[in-house]
Amino acid sequence: MGEPLVPRMQGFGTTIFAEMSAMAVATGSINLGQGFPDTDGPPAMLEAAIDAIRGGGNQYPPGPGIPELREAVAAQRLDRYGLEFDPATEVFVTVGATEAIAASVMALAGPGDEVIVFEPYYDSYAATIALAGAVRRAVTLRPVQGRFTFDPDELRAAVGPRTRVILVNSPHNPAGTVFTRDELQVIADVCREHDLVAITDEVYEYLTFDDAEHIPLATLEGMRERTVSISSTGKTFSVTGWKTGWVTAPAPYVRAVQTVKQFVTYAVGGPWQRATAYALRNEMPWVEELRKSLQGKRDRLISGLEAAGFETYRPQGTYFVQADIRPLGFTDGMELARALPEKAGVVAIPTQVFYDDAAAGAHFVRFAFCKKDEVIDAAVERLIDLR
Repeated sequence: MGEPLVPRMQGFGTTIFAEMSAMAVATGSINLGQGFPDTDGPPAMLEAAIDAIRGGGNQYPPGPGIPELREAVAAQRLDRYGLEFDPATEVFVTVGATEAIAASVMALAGPGDEVIVFEPYYDSYAATIALAGAVRRAVTLRPVQGRFTFDPDELRAAVGPRTRVILVNSPHNPAGTVFTRDELQVIADVCREHDLVAITDEVYEYLTFDDAEHIPLATLEGMRERTVSISSTGKTFSVTGWKTGWVTAPAPYVRAVQTVKQFVTYAVGGPWQRATAYALRNEMPWVEELRKSLQGKRDRLISGLEAAGFETYRPQGTYFVQADIRPLGFTDGMELARALPEKAGVVAIPTQVFYDDAAAGAHFVRFAFCKKDEVIDAAVERLIDLR
């Protein structure tokens, strides 16, 4: 019997996160690869989930999400960004942002259609586009004056007659860029000129640093009606295992996403939805303290990485620092990442796996700083010994 996997999914085997996390366990290494916190979210939010379980909220909730959460999401978008959405028809709950992205791409791009992504990109994007039978067109983010950005001409050149969707991630994982209003305006102009739909991954919307401001693409002129915006509980409230996300979009796009999602998972865990609704209305001061804490952790890790000899790029948001390995005499991030657990007892992710053009990212590795200070410090000590 031959390979049972359909051709469009060949090449999407074990993820780099599974590989590197297994190496961390096997070698007893400190795992700064996978981006999840090692502390829990707001205690009152956790109690709200427990109360929902004990209160009997353990059967199927409504497929589109419980009204309480949809109303809380709509209120959040209005209060924070001035974007008005009808909770009944323009807000839809998903099993995390990853499912929201997958359902959105599969609903809005079909076989032969083209989807533009900015590389490096979150690894599920490529697999999701393949599942849709669509074609990926990558626009490369490159370091300019200490931050990763794109060439507007390269974005315009990526658009062809089969382009249907631009997938935009800001704050950006793994580059750490928060797109400026000018950068977003370029994207908006391209969408309007070519009648494209934007799918925006905004899961790190609250986790921005210094003076960086997250601006939803949907707030730009003419973009609310052509943007599917996605966010989630996991990154905002440090409960990545809850897998509770949402889509906000015009009703026709929400119906399209629901058409796909309902046959994949149908519904999302009710207790997590109720607790998220509580948190969106009551725990934003906790999120602001999280943001401040993460900014400090970012600076702590960057200082250590630079002391170890890496060149770093200071992220404007997210959980991750990009580190250039060439000052240490290395040129292949994959080779170094696979050697680091044995050499230094630390796990990182080779950024090249997030590129179509692997050579463009071969000299970067990604470190996560959403960890306890003592974990960051221990990892830094080991990396300094590597130098």
